[in-house]
Amino acid sequence: MLEADFKYIIDTFFALFAMVLIIFMVPGFAMLEAGLVRTKNVTSVLTINIMIYAVASMAFLLLGYALAFGSWENDSMSKWAAFLFQMAFVGKTINIMSGGVSERVRIIPLAMFAVVMGGVIYPLVVNISWGADMLAGTFLDIDMYDLAGSTVIHSTGGWALLAAIMIIGSRKGRYQNGKIRVIPASNIPLVVLGAFLLWIGWFGFNGGSVGSISSVENADAVAKTIMNTNTAGLAGAIIAGFIMYARYKLFDITMILNGALGGLVAITAGPDLYDMHTPILIGAIGGALVVFAVPLFDKLKLDDPVGALSVHLVNGIWGTLAVGIFVDSVSFMAQLKGIVVVALFTFTSSFIVLFIINKISNFRAEDDAQVEGMDVNECGVEAYPEFKRAI
Repeated sequence: MLEADFKYIIDTFFALFAMVLIIFMVPGFAMLEAGLVRTKNVTSVLTINIMIYAVASMAFLLLGYALAFGSWENDSMSKWAAFLFQMAFVGKTINIMSGGVSERVRIIPLAMFAVVMGGVIYPLVVNISWGADMLAGTFLDIDMYDLAGSTVIHSTGGWALLAAIMIIGSRKGRYQNGKIRVIPASNIPLVVLGAFLLWIGWFGFNGGSVGSISSVENADAVAKTIMNTNTAGLAGAIIAGFIMYARYKLFDITMILNGALGGLVAITAGPDLYDMHTPILIGAIGGALVVFAVPLFDKLKLDDPVGALSVHLVNGIWGTLAVGIFVDSVSFMAQLKGIVVVALFTFTSSFIVLFIINKISNFRAEDDAQVEGMDVNECGVEAYPEFKRAI
């Protein structure tokens, strides 16, 4: 067998394996969100997660991939494997958004937005960052280093979520008489399961983004990338737990897990570039940012049941800037410019599309439907029919 053929086969297998790990994040998001919402909304959340994967992936297959990369051709691996790896990323941007508008969002308008996000908005962000680069040579051309998408995926989903919350508003009864009503998670074991499925999926998310494992150098790069990814998650969980105990003398498992996810988002931009110790700092800052951002967004009355703005938007920004801070060969200003360009495009386009869809079919469920639960009104199947519904 020729060496070139061997490398082609190995890298094709590597892309497919990484793709499978990333797809594990679909049930990861589903379980995390199902555990964090009230029992009367669990089936709706699960349905939305499945529909997002199906609808967004189909839109990317039919339109988005070619828009992002300009061509299906690939010399280093099977073009089908290259597509599947990229397709695995698409739904994550909308998963970030769907979790943040849980318990009051209707399925059909969200599916309509998933088509536009998967087919147009996200592919255009990929085009100007990882892909065909239609802005090359223009003032808006960005030279941002973002290996696996702290900005391209996580902040993109975060900006879309911010636009959605501004249009849809908060859950009924979340903010009353100037006070924040605490709505506890319904199933902590599901939250833990979901968070760890996401954590495992991140190894394919970041490791697979190295692009090749068929040489000694690339194999080392993949291994270091996965190690640094895990380290940042560990640091995020530890610092979030310490801060919560220092403030409240309690260990909040939901905040510890979101701290870990914050660290994982933060490291995603450059895990292949750092030494083995820098991810500890980046992940720790990411975990701390989550702890302080969650109450800040509540003070701003931006109702986010799963903390997606704090985990994905805030740490997507931090992680991208961190590359410019800790890596000498990467320009901080280039990182900042990339963040700003993606933010302006994603937030503006998402707000316009969401606004138009909302005029056609209301995103927000009626108050009575929210009280009864989205399971009954949107799906007709209750996840826990023997439980008394809580308002």
